[in-house]
Amino acid sequence: MDPMLESLYGMKKEDIRAYSRHLMIGGGTRPAPMIIRGKGVWLEDIDGKKYIDCTSQSWAMYLGFANEELTRTVCEHTRNITHVHQGFDTPSRFALAKKLTGLAPKKINRVSFTVGGSAAVEGGLKIALKNRPEAREFISLYDAYHGTSLGTMGSSWISTRSMGKFIGGSRFTRLSRQFIRVPNPYCYRCPLELEKGSCGMMCLRILKLTIEKGINGPVAGILMEPLQASGGQIIFPKEYLQGVRDTCDEYGIPLIWDEIQTYCRIGTWFASGYYGVEPDIICLGKGLGAGYPIAATLISDDLEGFSPDSEELHTFANNTVSQVAALKLIEMLENGILENCNRMGNYLRQQLKMLQKEFPGIGDVRQAGLHIGVEFVKDPVTKEADGERLSGVRSFAMDHGVIFGVGGMKRNVLKIKPPFVITEEEADRVLEVLREALVSVK
Repeated sequence: MDPMLESLYGMKKEDIRAYSRHLMIGGGTRPAPMIIRGKGVWLEDIDGKKYIDCTSQSWAMYLGFANEELTRTVCEHTRNITHVHQGFDTPSRFALAKKLTGLAPKKINRVSFTVGGSAAVEGGLKIALKNRPEAREFISLYDAYHGTSLGTMGSSWISTRSMGKFIGGSRFTRLSRQFIRVPNPYCYRCPLELEKGSCGMMCLRILKLTIEKGINGPVAGILMEPLQASGGQIIFPKEYLQGVRDTCDEYGIPLIWDEIQTYCRIGTWFASGYYGVEPDIICLGKGLGAGYPIAATLISDDLEGFSPDSEELHTFANNTVSQVAALKLIEMLENGILENCNRMGNYLRQQLKMLQKEFPGIGDVRQAGLHIGVEFVKDPVTKEADGERLSGVRSFAMDHGVIFGVGGMKRNVLKIKPPFVITEEEADRVLEVLREALVSVK
C-alpha cells in the first residue's frame, strides 16, 4: 500500500482530536462516526463497527460502496485521462449527454455539466433568466431545499423561520432575495390546515394569485422538487404537478424541476416517468455519478441554451472520470439495479405499513422507489409532530448498526434511502433494528 494511504488508514482517535481544530464543517449531524471503508450497503468506522447506511451518504451512492464493476471501469479510464478543460472535447462528455437526454422527457435534448447540485440549479435559473430577460423573480415552494450557494439559498427553507428560528442561509439573504414562496401540497400536514380531498387544490389557486398579484413584473421561473426530500419525503399529487405545468404554459413561465434527489431513486429515470408530467428544465446531482462529483442542467428544445462566452464556465465541467462513472451507473441500472430499487422500495413500504399498525406513533409512510419517509407523530389523530422520539429512534439505530436520515421542518420524518443494491436480508435487518428502536424509545 502507498505509504500515504497507510498513514491515513492508520490514523488514531487522538490524532483526529488534534486535527479537528483545523477543519470547518458547515452542515451535517455532529458528532458522527469516523468512516474508513465500505462495501455494498455497509460502512465501517475507525473502531471496526459496521453500519447499514440508509442515507447512501447524502443519497448519492446508488451502487453502494466499493462496487467492483464500477471501480474496474473507472480505474481503467484513469490510466488514459482524468481532468480535461471544458473547452476541449471528450468522448465521455458527448456519450453522457446523448445517453441522459435519451432517457429524459422527449423535449429535453441538451445538457450542461457542472460539479455540484447547487451549481446545476443555478444553471437552470440562468437558463430561465436568459429566456425571460424582462423577469427578475422566481417562485419556489414552502419547505423546499435547493442548495446552499448564494444563488440557491434564497429558494431553500434554511433561509426562513420554518424551524421556529433562523439558521444557515438566513445569514446571507441580503444577497439572495430573488424568490417568492408559495404553499407546497403537503397533503398529510397541509400548511393551510385544509383537509385532503376537500381543499380544492388551494395551493394551486394561491400559486396563480401570486403570479397575478404577488410579484412585480413577470415570473422568471418556477423552481420546485417534484417530490420534496429535505422537506419530509413529500410525494406530490399528480394533479398538483399537472396544474403547475398548465399554469406555467398559461403564463409562459419556465418550469424547473430540481431532480437532484429523485433521479432514478423514485424508481424511474426521471420524475416525469413517475408522474406523467414534464418540466422545461431538469437539474441533476448527487447520485448521477455513483459517488463521483458531477451534476447537470438539462433543458427543453423550446429554450435558448448557454452561449460559449462564459455564461456557464466551470473548471471541472468536463470531469471525464465522473462522466465515465455516470455512464457505467446507467448501464448497471439498465441491467437490473433500477428494477431492484423498485422491488426493495415496495418491500420496505409493505413492512413499514405493518409496523404502522403496531405503532400508532408512525403517522404516515411515504414511498416512491427507495425514496422513503416515515413521519413520527405523538397522536395519529392530531398529527402532532414527534421529533423528540424520532431523534431517540435514530440514535438507537445508530448504536445498533443502522444509519437513518432525518427530514421535515419539525425534524420528525425518518428518511430511509439506502443504496439500490440492498437485499431483502439487509432490508429485514433495517426493519428489525427500527422495530427494536420503536419498542425501546417512548
